Amino acid sequence: MGKLKIAFIGAGSAAWSSTIVKDLLINKDLKDFDIWLMDINERRLNLIYTFSKRYAEELKRSDVNIFKTLDRREAIKDADFVINSAMYGGHSYYERMREISERYGYYRGINSVEWNYVSDYHTIWGYYQFKLMMSIARDVEELAPDAWLINVANPVFELSTLVTRETKVKYIGLCHGHLGFRAAIEVLGMRLAKEKLGRDITALCASHDIECYKTILNLIDFREVEVEMPGFNHVIWLTKFRYRGENAYRYIDEWIKEDAERYWDVWREFVVNPFDVELSPAVIDMYKTYGLLPIGDTCRGGTWKYHWDLKTKQYWYGPYGGPDSEIGWGMYIAGQRRRLAELEQDVYNFSIPLVQKYPPRPSGESLVHIIDSIVNNKPKEIYDLPTPIPGIAIQAPIYVNIPNNGVLPGIPDNVAVEIPVKVDGKGIHRKPVTPLPKKIMNYVMIPRLMRAEWAIQAFLEGGRDHLFNWLIVDVRTKSTQQVNEVIDAILKMPGNEKMAKHFS
Repeated sequence: MGKLKIAFIGAGSAAWSSTIVKDLLINKDLKDFDIWLMDINERRLNLIYTFSKRYAEELKRSDVNIFKTLDRREAIKDADFVINSAMYGGHSYYERMREISERYGYYRGINSVEWNYVSDYHTIWGYYQFKLMMSIARDVEELAPDAWLINVANPVFELSTLVTRETKVKYIGLCHGHLGFRAAIEVLGMRLAKEKLGRDITALCASHDIECYKTILNLIDFREVEVEMPGFNHVIWLTKFRYRGENAYRYIDEWIKEDAERYWDVWREFVVNPFDVELSPAVIDMYKTYGLLPIGDTCRGGTWKYHWDLKTKQYWYGPYGGPDSEIGWGMYIAGQRRRLAELEQDVYNFSIPLVQKYPPRPSGESLVHIIDSIVNNKPKEIYDLPTPIPGIAIQAPIYVNIPNNGVLPGIPDNVAVEIPVKVDGKGIHRKPVTPLPKKIMNYVMIPRLMRAEWAIQAFLEGGRDHLFNWLIVDVRTKSTQQVNEVIDAILKMPGNEKMAKHFS
């Protein structure tokens, strides 16, 4: 492979783009490459361009060239890797549609349905996002047919399935939700601290005291930890959890019986991040219900049992109601704006080096590890995941979203699954996984797959009947009139003219 060209589409997603650019620049095995940054928002584009230029200069990466463009096709042409993080319209566009939905009785929007309550995971009303993703994929087919298209934009499940069915691009869907396996490691550490050290660190861990992580990281031999968590994006399950050859689920059962309530008492008092839900009561209730621990964003789903209203969410996910309540999502949006403002202030303050504000340490994202493995033909199944303790890392498996092709029993071959893989110079190689239990297949996976298929069919075919059929079975629907009124209101929203024509 000659000089690399790596294109970022939606580079104005500044926090994400700056993270991946930094990972690229600090990787010593990736040499002599061009980074092309593209966005339709010129201010955001200039911000990430200035960040990238400054960071490369501070690291003395004279072998790296940074370019910016408002022209997507220019960015994609002859690229080796195209990274997409673009979200059509940004959060404000979807929040307007959510507000309309709630006005007609659909709490948290018409996309909030069984096993998909994640606030920016828009499916049936994501017409423009689907269209954008397909146009990017078509550009890659035409202008860079040998490139890898790496998509991190939501909805990863639907977009991965759609693109791999409808195009011939080499595609990878990425999400870091599988890193939620660290919650199971935390439970293992709490129990081992009791067994081996005679120390109860439950309260320390619930309050995220650094001493908790020091104890756990020094106690566990991570070479002896084995995890497996297949499924769909945001719907993955811990099918295998072993430590030193032993089934480590026993530690989870002991923790639930002896420590969980005390953990939650402290956690409810100290929690400051609405995303801190990976050992919440919802997680343990799902484990008791379905027989396997839900990992990462999986616990943000479930059924209406966990999501009826704010009070219900607060019971299951803590005082903010989790990241997808009206409180938690509001905090997230405010945090995004704050981080953007901070990044802008740092980037244009030339008196302080960026490497001082953003130290050259790996982020923990797998994306650059995947690129490195493909470019340099380095077979890789795991990578080092940074921890709060400098110098200590844990090993994380590489998970991607690609067509099933027989790996996960009971799921059609042309449906994208999130599974462990091996990466090398020839690309992505699926690893075998443990089948999911019948209860999870029937009550979780098949209903979630059904919703994905409905959304994809609605995008491909158009017609109002798809929107009607989506809502008429919704538990929040009280009448046919309610369904028709909310559809009319959303389609009449300024900016939705093309969507309204598609669904006419």
